[in-house]
Amino acid sequence: METRTLVVGATGATGGLLVAQLLERGGRVTAIVRSRDRLPAAVREDANLTVVEASVLELTDQQLADHVRGCAAVASCLGHNLTFKGVFGRPRRLVTDAVRRLCGAIEANRPEGPTKFVLMNTTGVRNRDLGERVSIAQRGVIALLRFLVPPHADNEDAADYLRTMIGQADGAVQWVAVRPDGLIDRDAVSAYDLHASPTRSAIFNAGKTSRINVAHFMADLITEPAVWRRWKGQMPVIYNAE
Repeated sequence: METRTLVVGATGATGGLLVAQLLERGGRVTAIVRSRDRLPAAVREDANLTVVEASVLELTDQQLADHVRGCAAVASCLGHNLTFKGVFGRPRRLVTDAVRRLCGAIEANRPEGPTKFVLMNTTGVRNRDLGERVSIAQRGVIALLRFLVPPHADNEDAADYLRTMIGQADGAVQWVAVRPDGLIDRDAVSAYDLHASPTRSAIFNAGKTSRINVAHFMADLITEPAVWRRWKGQMPVIYNAE
């Protein structure tokens, strides 16, 4: 069955890999990007890729609803660039505002069945539905990051929006927030482990997760019903297998 997915953050290191994974599986993808030229060359001219050159936060509500209409899934790989401007400049709530507006666009269309929403997040964000515990030292570091580094607070708020505002019983949106640990680059998908909660400290004993494995898992969530049923409404952690 052909799946149409809207992807934001498609020009990022993981987003481009996700687009490639979905196209390889025969899906159709709409990517909202600032510049088509920043998409990976391997996917740029694929007939199943539709490119919308725009900033997701600058589109009107009606335009977002139009782009989301007919999509079985929406995936966000948005993140802040690791530059001074990217970390401390605007928009400070890029990820959260995109999640909020995209979920609103889905709901505005009143789909017959729930649309999947897959968010790329981080192990530094706790799933408070599970009461995840961390050490006092890690809690202190996270508190400093929340105060000093705007992207961390943005990631927390984005996950909390899905967890508390969409929740587990929304008729239009079902969600998963994927939490990789220390991201690394690899050329091919390798074995990886999935957990409901972190099995190591994100601050003091971080693991490694290759971006291509994150993309593979996100694509599985979108295209494989059994994988979606296993993780919907959760914040799975992904590590490369050791």
